[in-house]
Amino acid sequence: MTSRRLNLIKESATLAIANLASDITKQGHDVITLSLGEPDFATPGHICDSVMQSIRRGETHYTPAAGIPELKSAIAEKLRTDNGITVTPDQVLVTPGAKQAVFEVVQAVLDEGDEAILLDPAWVTYDACIRYAGARSVWVPTDNDFMPREVGDYVTEKTKLIIINSPGNPAGSVFDRKLLEEVRDIAIDNEIMVISDEIYEKIIYGRVHMSIGSFDGMQDHVITINGFSKSYAMTGWRLGYVAAPPDIIKAALKLQSHSVSHAASFVQHAGVTALSAGQESADAIDAMVAEFRARRDILVDGLRSIGFDCKKPDGAFYLFLDVAPYGGGDVVAKLLLREAYIAVTPGSAFGPGSSDFIRISYAASRERIYDAIERIRDTLIP
Repeated sequence: MTSRRLNLIKESATLAIANLASDITKQGHDVITLSLGEPDFATPGHICDSVMQSIRRGETHYTPAAGIPELKSAIAEKLRTDNGITVTPDQVLVTPGAKQAVFEVVQAVLDEGDEAILLDPAWVTYDACIRYAGARSVWVPTDNDFMPREVGDYVTEKTKLIIINSPGNPAGSVFDRKLLEEVRDIAIDNEIMVISDEIYEKIIYGRVHMSIGSFDGMQDHVITINGFSKSYAMTGWRLGYVAAPPDIIKAALKLQSHSVSHAASFVQHAGVTALSAGQESADAIDAMVAEFRARRDILVDGLRSIGFDCKKPDGAFYLFLDVAPYGGGDVVAKLLLREAYIAVTPGSAFGPGSSDFIRISYAASRERIYDAIERIRDTLIP
């Protein structure tokens, strides 16, 4: 006897695959897990040290629901210097992970019957949050480079939200100024809010990340979401944030205060360290990104060598691979898991036009990537 609202939502495809891979591993098989969006690096030592110091100082109790003042100020300064976004600390909400931030602001913006625009492919949780709000996702197809086509053609009188994610999950695409300006103009002309999910902003290769929140006229139309999980390898710490107009922050804070309360107190203090450590944090990020770039090149070059046609992603740590000639994403994902013991995510989880694809996460060692290429060849290539 569950609610209709929750029955509209499917379980997370990435977590479902991970659980199935875990079960197969327990059966004694050597599973290469290329399904999760989790950096396989240790959290930088100076951040780990800071959380221990925070606990020893007794910072283990409730905090303000919106986050500790030191972290909100550090985030506002980071947004100003890194992203060109001017907000006050009162326009910042600290959340237990960026996923919680997405959930809260979607519920704050959408009502039943509204429409939200997603770019196909899009991260699996966006659509789930939209459905939970009683709204409808309107999917905009993308081209061979995973760039959307004519976003404005999909705007209706019911459209209240556009969600963009650059660098993106699952395709690693990075949006240029021209595309972001198009989205800006659509938002301003039609009084639409834009969620800009920038969780992968630091994991980018040879491109410059641009925040739509820094564009003229967007101050009242953009909700910027980010966090610490990807850039600082802090997935399990659950620390994210939102910067938005005051009314959006106030509405999201209501939901947070009645549900998760706030992010863990000592984790928030570690977040201050991550943002204020300067060169120490920058060096850790640079080393991680350099390794991701090397892994990307190994994966793409290896797949090309066995006959796949794929371009190198410009950001994040995913490859969205067209496997239509081999039966499509669902078929190939099952085949690779059952016969090659490789866990990947079927593209159908990321949008109605993405069923021909699989998402491969290269957040795994070089050795495991080389091994995966051999297993894919032996399983799929005649």
